[in-house]
Amino acid sequence: MKFTSAALPALLLGLSSAVSSAAAAFTPPAAFKNINLVHIVSAEKNYIKETINVLVENIAGTPQDEYYLTIPADKFAHVGGVEVKDRKDAKAGPFSAEAVEDEYIRITLPTPLAAGAQQTLGITYYVLSAYRPLPALIAQDDKQYLVYDFSAYVPSAYETVKQKTEVKFSNSDVPDYTKFEGKEKDLVQKQGAKITYGPFENQPAGALRPVSVRFEFTKPVSHVTRLERDVEVSHWGGNVAFEERYHLVNHGANLSTLFNRVKWAQSAYYNPQTPALKELRFPLRPGSADAYYTDVIGNVSTSRFRSNKREALLEIKPRYPVFGGWTFPFTIGWNADAGTFLRRLGGSYVLNIPFLEGPKQQEGVEYQSVRLQILLPEGAENVKYSASIPSSSIADSTVTVHKTFLDTKGRTAVVIEARNLVDEFRDREVVVTYDYSLLASLRKPIVVFGSVLSLFVAAYVIGSVELKFSKK
Repeated sequence: MKFTSAALPALLLGLSSAVSSAAAAFTPPAAFKNINLVHIVSAEKNYIKETINVLVENIAGTPQDEYYLTIPADKFAHVGGVEVKDRKDAKAGPFSAEAVEDEYIRITLPTPLAAGAQQTLGITYYVLSAYRPLPALIAQDDKQYLVYDFSAYVPSAYETVKQKTEVKFSNSDVPDYTKFEGKEKDLVQKQGAKITYGPFENQPAGALRPVSVRFEFTKPVSHVTRLERDVEVSHWGGNVAFEERYHLVNHGANLSTLFNRVKWAQSAYYNPQTPALKELRFPLRPGSADAYYTDVIGNVSTSRFRSNKREALLEIKPRYPVFGGWTFPFTIGWNADAGTFLRRLGGSYVLNIPFLEGPKQQEGVEYQSVRLQILLPEGAENVKYSASIPSSSIADSTVTVHKTFLDTKGRTAVVIEARNLVDEFRDREVVVTYDYSLLASLRKPIVVFGSVLSLFVAAYVIGSVELKFSKK
């Protein structure tokens, strides 16, 4: 059969639609039943942390090792940091978790669960950009309220015999939340800074019950759209140099009127709670030195850095308070002794670098996109690496070559791209091992010496050339 050029795109479109329909129709096999499930939703920081503790039973006739976690389609792109463990056996694992469809994360059990057997899973993940401010516009000194929409029934691909959902807040100021009527009135209880929905019994797979909570959160909703983190290792200098470039935005309520600088200055005397970001604190490794802080305009002097053998802390203040909807791009950097992160093991070197450091704030910080680039010495070979952040958050990783000043063939670079991380993953490490021979270590000094020698020779040759005309 022959196809004309006009018919071929239509055929390809039809095939694409058929494939998309098949993918959209994916349904996990009903191999498990949720016997007892406790769902904990933490709204105590400016991101949502969800924990699902569930006793699962294999109701299939054969051993099963794949359990599917359902994530609502509208939240799937904002979910990250999925980690799974056995609640009764801390040594069991590892459990891998990977996205397989637009609504499912496949959890692979380390050991297949026998038919009729049970296992207690502890599943944790985070939802970024989860809130919407209500009201969306507030005065400069007003309280801020956020809304979170979710389901009182845990979205699940399996039948659930018994379940309940607990929602925790940073304080008890929760003016609005979904209540049930009639016989189900007692299924919603508020006690201080916690609301409990349930227990609910015998819910079929796919059952949902939309609810909403509105709570006070008069703190910055700090969202880092992009963090680029460069780590440069120098054997000759015995130094590890760090530089981080942030693009930060406050996702809180916008101001209803123009910013009043006089009112802001007056508030400094009594320091009230504010939804504006006014300072950031960066705990660094002890012994860190030479810290700097710049923004798009240039160097910023409103910072303080202290470092000793026990601690190192960089405190910075933006040029302006960052209210809801405002952005704040800035750069920080510092140096550290290579001995803090680098050690020699046999004929190889082992480098332990935190994947994420960043500010440590009471209200938390969320990261939509993070790129870590580790520049190893030129000539590093046999490079291997592993990261302790959840694999479900790693979007890409590669070993490439990065050329810098006075390089000949370029420096080996480990580049890892991650998404949807939160500050709870601070100090999770990346371990890099590599070989670095004596010849490779001498490469740059030889290049520098040769360049300087060539410069002197060239200057001598040029200086000895007779440029004036002879009288002969």
